[in-house]
Amino acid sequence: MDAALIQFLSSGLTEGARYALVALGFTLIFNASGALNFSQGESVMLGGMTTAVLLQAQLPLSIAMLLAVAVVLCVSLLLQFLFTHTLRRSGVLQVIILTVSFGIMLRGLAHVLWGTQTRSIPPFSGGDPIRIGGASILPQAVWVIGVTAVALAALAWFFRGSRIGRGFVAASLDPVTAQLVGIDVKRVLLLAFALSGLLGAVGGIVTAPITYTYYDVGVMVGLKAIIAAIIGGMGSPLGAVLGGFAIGLGEAMTAGYISSAYKDAVPFVMIVLLFMVKPNGLFGKPRVERV
Repeated sequence: MDAALIQFLSSGLTEGARYALVALGFTLIFNASGALNFSQGESVMLGGMTTAVLLQAQLPLSIAMLLAVAVVLCVSLLLQFLFTHTLRRSGVLQVIILTVSFGIMLRGLAHVLWGTQTRSIPPFSGGDPIRIGGASILPQAVWVIGVTAVALAALAWFFRGSRIGRGFVAASLDPVTAQLVGIDVKRVLLLAFALSGLLGAVGGIVTAPITYTYYDVGVMVGLKAIIAAIIGGMGSPLGAVLGGFAIGLGEAMTAGYISSAYKDAVPFVMIVLLFMVKPNGLFGKPRVERV
């Protein structure tokens, strides 16, 4: 295989893994509530930035990562409280405004606390590249893809093999019937926010050694992740993951074979073309409005 192609594939899978994790977080909240959390990208920023700042305070990497995940979980649970309160008293449009405002607030707070400086964290296992077919692959790229694979496998087991996970799936498919059989739909939404925050934090931490992090990195990541979820079919976890990797690979190939100047246009071109032939996404189905 051509060395350049291997290099581009590695880059695309690494970036696509981050989009896939965030897109999956969008899907979890959408399935649990019927609404979107437009501040989901900020979990990536908070995970990476908090880890980097704690490392500068001389904390060990493992402790810094755990504390960063805890911070993101606390922020996600705060948003879940506001989200639920707004959804119950108003509606989906007001929830969208809330999540957009919440994301702006988080970016502003990060700007005040940490400035505009670009930060990074050390690679998990050194920075010496791995030679594969003439291409140089960073060990951290292997970490990103491996951690993403483990996270996705764990979620798949959780939703299929655990009672709580099966309850989540049942509530997302039919919340009224789920309540009748004793499933607490409010806890389902709480779980959705916790898992989405965890996925975003993990994505921000494992990719920070490669892509770096800064106070508004979550804006573009979140936007592309939403597109990934829509491409896969909003509500489909598998579609969200495949959409994330498709965007990552598309961007890498465009940057490598055409020009990096067009890389950020790839997701928008992909979604326009998809809407022309399959408006509901690759695995999406027309959604029935909830009462």
